[in-house]
Order: sequence, then C-alpha cells, then structure tokens
Amino acid sequence: MNIRTILVSLLVFNMSFNDALAYDWGKTGHRATAQIAEGYLTKKAKKQIDKLLQGQGLALVSTFADDIKSDRDYKSYSPWHYVNFEFDKKYGEETPSEFGDLVSGINKCVTVLKNEFSSEEEKRFYLKMLVHFIGDLHQPLHVGRGEDKGGNDIQVRWFNDGSNLHRVWDSNMIEDFKMSYSELALNAEELSKAEVETIRNGELLNWIYESQVLAKKVYASAEVGEKLGYRYMYDYFPVVREQLQKGGIRLAKVLNEIFD
Repeated sequence: MNIRTILVSLLVFNMSFNDALAYDWGKTGHRATAQIAEGYLTKKAKKQIDKLLQGQGLALVSTFADDIKSDRDYKSYSPWHYVNFEFDKKYGEETPSEFGDLVSGINKCVTVLKNEFSSEEEKRFYLKMLVHFIGDLHQPLHVGRGEDKGGNDIQVRWFNDGSNLHRVWDSNMIEDFKMSYSELALNAEELSKAEVETIRNGELLNWIYESQVLAKKVYASAEVGEKLGYRYMYDYFPVVREQLQKGGIRLAKVLNEIFD
C-alpha cells in the first residue's frame, strides 16, 4: 500500500468518524431548545423536574442522549434519534423498525415518566432522553429519508469546508451564527398567546408529519457538491431558529402534561 492510498484511507476514515460523532442539532441547538422550554414550564412541573434532576437544568441534560453514544452499553438507544418512513405514507403504514425509532422512543420516555412505579433513577434517565428527543424531532432531517441517512450521505460544501446536508442543519448554521445557546433562547421571537397555542396544538405524530414536510423542502434546497454559504444562511437560518423555538414550546407542553 503506497503513501497516497494510506492518506486517502485515513481521510475517509476521519470523515466517517466525524459523521458518526456528529451531534443532533449540535449541543448549542439542543441547549437552546431546552432553555426555551424552561420559560414555558408550569411552577408545579418545574419544581418536580428540578427535584428529579437534582437541580440540573434542562439545558445541561439536553445533550445526554448524544453523550452516551460513546458507551456501548447504550448502543440500543441509537435508533431512537430518528424515524424514517416514505414521505407519502403515515407512520405505521410501513413496519416500524424492530430496534425502535424517534416515535417509539419518545412514547417510551413518556410512559416511564408517567408510571408511578418507575424508580427515580429510571425517571431521571428517561427525562434526560426525552428532552433530547423532542429536540431531535424538530431537526427536519431526523424525519428524513433512510436511504441517505437523513442527509448524512448528501455531501456539500459549507463555505470552504466539506460537510453534508444533515450537518449543515444540525450545527453548521447554528455555530456560524456565533450565538451561545442562552443568547439564542433569549432572542427567540416574541409570540402572542395565540401563536404559542398554535404551536402547542397537536400531538407527537402531528409534529413528526410537520417536520417531514419541512424535510422535503430541505432536500430540495441543495444539490450534491453544492457550495452553501451566506445566501443559504440568509434563507434558512430563520427556519432553524423557528424550529428551535417550536421544540422548546412543545417540550414544555409534554413535560407539563407529565408533571403538572
């Protein structure tokens, strides 16, 4: 094997390794969604959550489901970060994955948290997971196509760097905006009560279908190999901010229903 072959092999490995470790929404995005949710919790729900998390905030635990990916003991939870089904079908019309998915994962979290016989340790674990998964479902490519791994296989350039469509939506746009999670949360759009209620409306599958509609637009937004940059940021970062805010409001709704 010559040196050129070795270098190419290392480059491919490095790209694959980085993709495998890519965070969903990125740490900043998940923390922003969780911080926004804090502002919509009822006093009763907040008190119970604070007790269960032993004083840790939602923003701190929001990346837990990603952090444990490096531990083989938690490998079975990996499929819970996404759900893939044909865009012209409803969830359940195709046989769901035997390993679980984003829908079944969220439902499992809610079931454990509502069960009075669940231990405190179980509830703490599934609360952390739930905070993350509600964030994931608002990143549209987590409800994308299975054949391209939710856009991970669609290679593009982000300014002058190699990336993929999934990563652009997970983290590239958020990180290039140069705001911390708390700044993103603090600068979320001001919404009327009616607008907040509109976002709260519906249940889990309604939100999944909404993200899937957005996923179609994301797939149409770029071509393989395309160089994305300022114009793409201008067109789509407002959508990212909107999704982070929706995720926070809906996370609070789910938590209030569990703990209030």
